[in-house]
Amino acid sequence: MTEPDIGAEAQQVAAFLDRYRLPGLVDVHTHFMPERVLRKVWAYFDSAGPLVGTEWPITYREEEGQRLARLREFKVEAFTSMLYPHKAGMAPWLNEWAADFAARTPDCLHTATFFPEPGVEAYVRQALEAGARVFKAHVQVGAYEPNDPLLDPVWGLLAEAGVPIVTHCGSGPAPGKHTGPEPIARLLARHPRLPLVVAHMGMPEYTDFLALTERYAQVRLDTTMAFTDFVERHTPFPRDELGRLADLGDRVLLGSDFPNIPYPYIHQLEAIERLGLGDDWVRAVCRENAVALFGLG
Repeated sequence: MTEPDIGAEAQQVAAFLDRYRLPGLVDVHTHFMPERVLRKVWAYFDSAGPLVGTEWPITYREEEGQRLARLREFKVEAFTSMLYPHKAGMAPWLNEWAADFAARTPDCLHTATFFPEPGVEAYVRQALEAGARVFKAHVQVGAYEPNDPLLDPVWGLLAEAGVPIVTHCGSGPAPGKHTGPEPIARLLARHPRLPLVVAHMGMPEYTDFLALTERYAQVRLDTTMAFTDFVERHTPFPRDELGRLADLGDRVLLGSDFPNIPYPYIHQLEAIERLGLGDDWVRAVCRENAVALFGLG
């Protein structure tokens, strides 16, 4: 794979920002995690593992400092350190790492995670008390039922705190045991105030997750990888749903999956732009909605 010309790409991002009179971007779906964990994630993508299912080159395979520099060159004012466990016992030490990362990275929104296991309520509460501003729940990789009784107090705690949970719950790129809209619909029926952010627009079940977003005022969608050429080849967003997407413009957030994307960062922005939903919609998605959600200056 040809490496992107970062200087030229930064200029392209700057031109995008100029077109929409944006001072910068807020990206709610970026991945920073302990290096040994990230390298295992990259190895999984390299192997086109069963939850990936296709060739997936990592565009920004760089050390942590370089990746941070990239986001800053792209005028990303705030971002997340989406990290997630695939088994019990991982979440507490991932949360410790994420708290340290946020402390030394002021433009990162302090991120935390959880897994259905004994003690989960206690360590989620501890993460909130330490200042966590967003959580990641990966139903696909974790292979857990969102309605597991062990998680019920966690969902209640996060709903009460009003802290968003970016949740990979759609069945893309490959279905998991508990992915799809039905488990999330049951979860929201019990916790209707849950500030859930459906990652990847819920692909490929876009229509079902649009409906849930319309039904529950605190549900949002992130754009991560949606609308890009890479995704549109296999799971295109239905064009007859663009009107509904436009109407939900105050509850759609920019996400990218940086650095684990098989194309340059600018392509996610161009994919949003070419939907043709208007300047105000693009500005809201790329910055203003997240500024409001997280109370950013």
